[in-house]
Amino acid sequence: MNADDQFLARAIELARKGSELGQGGPFGAVIVCDGKIIGEGWNQVVVSRDPTAHAEIVAIRTACAAVDRFHLPKTTLYASSEPCPMCLAAAYWARIERIVFANSRAEAAAIGFCDDDLYCELNRPFEARRIVMEHHPMPDALLPLQRWASNPDRTPY
Repeated sequence: MNADDQFLARAIELARKGSELGQGGPFGAVIVCDGKIIGEGWNQVVVSRDPTAHAEIVAIRTACAAVDRFHLPKTTLYASSEPCPMCLAAAYWARIERIVFANSRAEAAAIGFCDDDLYCELNRPFEARRIVMEHHPMPDALLPLQRWASNPDRTPY
């Protein structure tokens, strides 16, 4: 068994464990750096009552805590299923270099998870989305952005 298969097997094991515990959906994730697991997790949406507690998010949070930083360069995210748009965006924000997954989003959709719908929804202009989105420009709304951008002591991310 190669390294990718080993780490995917661990993600699948976490998916099984979490779902058997009733903590959330059947999803697990592992983050690896230099051949070592630095973070892992399973879906905890139900137990935490947090819709963002997907396996990949939990794994990113544990990995960031383990390395004491908010970027995860030179890492690979192994996921039992293809990451949803939220988790994919989090992987980009974390600067994860590579994602390897076992099940496709079509396979997740077949058991009721709406990742395909979300990918389609995000491709629509905001005026056409199911959630009403309204742009209300406000005087001075740019000030916090401008002040942050001009602060030489800011921590860019």
